[in-house]
Amino acid sequence: SAVVRNFTMNFTLTNLQFTADLAMPNSKKFKSTEKVMYHYINPLLQKSNIGPHFTGCKVTGFRSGRIRDDTGVDAVCSYNNNISLARFDREAVYHELSTMTNNVTKLGHYSLEKNSLYVNG
Repeated sequence: SAVVRNFTMNFTLTNLQFTADLAMPNSKKFKSTEKVMYHYINPLLQKSNIGPHFTGCKVTGFRSGRIRDDTGVDAVCSYNNNISLARFDREAVYHELSTMTNNVTKLGHYSLEKNSLYVNG
C-alpha cells in the first residue's frame, strides 16, 4: 500500500521583490504568487523521476532574500511511496530540477539565484 511522504524544496527568485504582504498567507499577493509557483513547480516535478508518484506541492511561505529584490520560496511536496518506487533520492531530484531550470537560473519568467535550490527528503 502507498504511504504519502513529504520533502521540502527551497529556492530564491532574484526578480521578485519581497514585500510584507508576501509573508501573509491570506493576502492577495501571497495567493496569486502561490498560484504562479504551482504553475511552474508542479509540471517540473511531474517530469522528474518521481513524476508518476508525485502528488503536489504546497507553498509554505515566502521570505526576504539577501538582496531586496530577492524572494525565497519554501514548499512542501508530496509523493506516494510504495514498492514500485525506489527510495526517494533527493540528490537525483535536485539534479533533475537543476537541469530543468537551466542549471538553477530560470523558472518560467523568474530568475533563480544559482546556489539557492535545496531539496531535502
